[in-house]
Amino acid sequence: MLEFLAWISRRRRTYADVMEAWQTTCPRHTVWEDAMIDGYIEINRRDALRDPEVILTPRGLALLDGNSGHPKATIP
Repeated sequence: MLEFLAWISRRRRTYADVMEAWQTTCPRHTVWEDAMIDGYIEINRRDALRDPEVILTPRGLALLDGNSGHPKATIP
């Protein structure tokens, strides 16, 4: 999860970029779905002239900074 969030934070990532790089059909690799469900990322569709952008939420930023109290955020 941290690798995924760090990858998003490095530069602007469109929805298409993220789907190309991280989409999977394997149920063991659900980082995209987990990040959405846990509220770490969101899709910014505010600019109708640009591709939707995947951005970190405040919760996602906190996880990257090591400030999350969310139990799922811990890495074994």
